[in-house]
Amino acid sequence: MSTTETQVTKVTNLRRSRRAYLSMPVVVYKDGPGPNRPSEETCTLTVNAHGALILLRMPVEQGQLLMLQNGKTQQELACRVVNLGRSQEGKIEVGVEFERPAQNFWHIAFPPEDWSPRSPEAKSATTPKMPRRSPTNA
Repeated sequence: MSTTETQVTKVTNLRRSRRAYLSMPVVVYKDGPGPNRPSEETCTLTVNAHGALILLRMPVEQGQLLMLQNGKTQQELACRVVNLGRSQEGKIEVGVEFERPAQNFWHIAFPPEDWSPRSPEAKSATTPKMPRRSPTNA
């Protein structure tokens, strides 16, 4: 096994819950008293039961405590900045982790661990099957 394969395997094994690529509106609040605390409206890039990856223009530091509000339900959860990634268009990718896992915060069903896009269940039931043309129908 190559070094790259080993690194990918280690990162994959560290993930505690499946990610879902989901653009969900959220409001991020810096921790602090009062109604005038700094905040930013943004969207998630990916989500899981333990947190999310978001794009922020507002400066944050690794380990910083934030409040994350689901833009659809208005539910709030405390989270911590666990990763600062690459920047794009004046924003930085920020990985946040909930203080406590919250499987239902995103109000989506996460696929089971053994699910694969190649599974028969992954095929959309709404995708119409094209009928075969027989020589008599041509």
